[in-house]
Amino acid sequence: MRIQVRVTPRAKQRSVEAAQDGTLRVRVTEPAEGGRANAAVIDLLAEHFKVPRRAVSILQGEKSRQKLVEILER
Repeated sequence: MRIQVRVTPRAKQRSVEAAQDGTLRVRVTEPAEGGRANAAVIDLLAEHFKVPRRAVSILQGEKSRQKLVEILER
């Protein structure tokens, strides 16, 4: 499945929430430096959807808050 994600780096708490426009709002505590926030997004989405980390990939938006993420089914 492919989903649009809006990322907030340096948040106080990690969270995944559904937005009204059909996207997911993902908040991670890591900064958007050196790919740390992207790695945290992948970890959090894998945990949220109960899939292995390798099943989650960022297709678009590596350097943007708006991302297109693919999550492979089990």
